Amino acid sequence: MISPLAQFQRRKEPSAPPAEAPSPARKPAREPARTPAPAALRRWADPAAVALATLLVAWRASALGQWIVDDAAITFAYARSIDEGLGPVQQPGADPVEGYSNPSWLALLVVGRRLGLFDHGALLGVSDLVLYPKALALLCTAGVLACVTVAARAVLPGRAWAVTLLTGAVLAANLSYVAWSFSGLENPLYALTAAATGALLVRAAVRGALLRPAVAASAGALALLAALTRPDGAVLAAAYPVTVLLFLRKDHLARAVRAAALSCGTFALPYGVFLLWRRATFGLWVPNTAVAKAQQPPRLGQLASAGELLTYGGWALALIAAACVGIALARPGPSRRALAALLVPLALTLLAYGVLGRDWMALYRFATPVWVLAATALALAVATVWRAERPRARVLTGCALAGALLLSVTGQAAQNGRFVDRPTLSMCYVAERYGHTFNAYASYLGLRDATVALPDLGGTLLTSRLRVVDVAGLTDRRVADAYAARDTAALRHYVLDEVRPELLHVHAAWTAKSGLTEPRLATAGYVPLYREGNGGDYVRAAAVRDPARITALRARVGPVLDTMVAEMRPAGCGPALRAGEGAQA
Repeated sequence: MISPLAQFQRRKEPSAPPAEAPSPARKPAREPARTPAPAALRRWADPAAVALATLLVAWRASALGQWIVDDAAITFAYARSIDEGLGPVQQPGADPVEGYSNPSWLALLVVGRRLGLFDHGALLGVSDLVLYPKALALLCTAGVLACVTVAARAVLPGRAWAVTLLTGAVLAANLSYVAWSFSGLENPLYALTAAATGALLVRAAVRGALLRPAVAASAGALALLAALTRPDGAVLAAAYPVTVLLFLRKDHLARAVRAAALSCGTFALPYGVFLLWRRATFGLWVPNTAVAKAQQPPRLGQLASAGELLTYGGWALALIAAACVGIALARPGPSRRALAALLVPLALTLLAYGVLGRDWMALYRFATPVWVLAATALALAVATVWRAERPRARVLTGCALAGALLLSVTGQAAQNGRFVDRPTLSMCYVAERYGHTFNAYASYLGLRDATVALPDLGGTLLTSRLRVVDVAGLTDRRVADAYAARDTAALRHYVLDEVRPELLHVHAAWTAKSGLTEPRLATAGYVPLYREGNGGDYVRAAAVRDPARITALRARVGPVLDTMVAEMRPAGCGPALRAGEGAQA
């Protein structure tokens, strides 16, 4: 046995290897000098990445200015009615009709109006009808990127910031995601529920916590929120059961069944109550908007429309994503489990997009959750491959990814440029062109308690002092039923013989779709005030006491409307939109 003194002397000898090793006394002295800065960077890297990526998306959205799509303003009108105690009606005096399909987004607008943040005025010269929904979109975007960070931390701790920045860059480069997230519609909230579902499944799959009751209930609750945000969001109710099946082990079969039942029950029970309320209140199991659009049972051919997303996103980027995902899935480890779990909600939202079929609005309005989940999967897969490869392979991967992103952006440039120059029908344009204009018509022609029938509704409802009949059928049950039955004769009879509006407007596709052509309008006693393509503005001649005013009005409005229609200018709306504006011709 060697004495303690001999051991001490042996450690002091130069030839002894331990003499070169750092002594325990020196280690604490060096650590404070090295570790605080990296620790601080690690602590702030992820929040900084979320903030920077959010700002990048916001900067891209700024190119659209104050644009809010007119369909969003329909929900704005319902929020106004509900907050004023009128119930779910499009305007005072109207019958309850579910002319919206986004109850959770509607609830956020009602809360904003009650708090004085929405539909009250302007801030720094910008209407809160624009500011508030765009602020909600910005918060949802930050939430999406925070969910990406949560998912990335489970797989790549210490590198989550890189995944978040890459996801933000891909989303910012995608004008379809940016435009529809900041359009005033419910898209950003739907994207947030999809991102949260993906993060929940990834985190649980990597940590082996998929069958925990809290995870199952949370997945069901997120699916419920998605379904109340947009009807096709109900597809996310299948995300948890499918993921459980994907990772199922025989010895956990009973737990898996209980967890799946809990998730489905968390979704189905409250959603069932909501459906019963809808049936009792509106007499339908689906929103009236779905009836008006005459959504047909899905056909196999419709799924081909999902391929258009690959063309828009860029085939080069899609191939790199597929290659990186394939490599990551081929290697055992947390990344394989994470990507497998993330691909489930991605596949479900892609399927839902295909089932919905084509939408008349540009830039793939219904694809928002697909873009979010696809960008997250791409970023996770690229980061996984990057970590595992050698420097040369990393350089090749980085160059290929940068080139694919460049090709994607340049390939979208023409389509994106057309959208930025003339985005889909603006709320402000509709408020000016139809709400203000038809108020002025009624005032000049001496029409009191008049009715106007037209297909462009959102801005009209916010500004019109007239009773509004929706020729598109979104907020009118009789018109919606006629479209669902493909019975234009019933639609014409209802509009021209029963409602008999004093003022009417049709244009473009609505002329043929509704059957309200000029010869039929002339037969019903309508004369044009302003012609627009194969339609225009009409008045029922018998409702005007002084026919000379019709002739005078034509001469006055023609030059003004020619310029307005030609430009379709998405100008600012002013401080507020109120019923009765534009009453002077």
